[in-house]
Amino acid sequence: MRIRWQLVIASVFFCALAIQALQHDSQPHMGNESVGDLDWTGLTSSMERMHVAMAAIRPSGATDVDFVRLMLPHHQAAIDMAKTQLLYGKDPQMRRLAQEIITDQQSEIQLMQLWLKQHEPQQMSKTPGFPGNKEN
Repeated sequence: MRIRWQLVIASVFFCALAIQALQHDSQPHMGNESVGDLDWTGLTSSMERMHVAMAAIRPSGATDVDFVRLMLPHHQAAIDMAKTQLLYGKDPQMRRLAQEIITDQQSEIQLMQLWLKQHEPQQMSKTPGFPGNKEN
């Protein structure tokens, strides 16, 4: 019986150590970040901001409006990720692609913002936190 308890205690101890090691490895190391950490952090933080922005959007009842409102943070995340690629990426093809993404997505964001101004009820476009509202 005593050996069982020792095994249980040892198992719990090693599981706790493993969990702590996983948590430590998954978090950025402040003050000691390598380029790999910085580029990964830049990419993932862009996606996290996109997910938060998209989750804040409520259905309008108009499919076209909802599509555009959801695409705005999606396109902005692509731009942010492409900027991270330009900062840290080395491959010339990927750097060229990143620059094209920035140019294309910025143009598409402008087009979508213009479309929303023409197709969306006035009160929605003045709502704080509304994607495409220049006050954000």
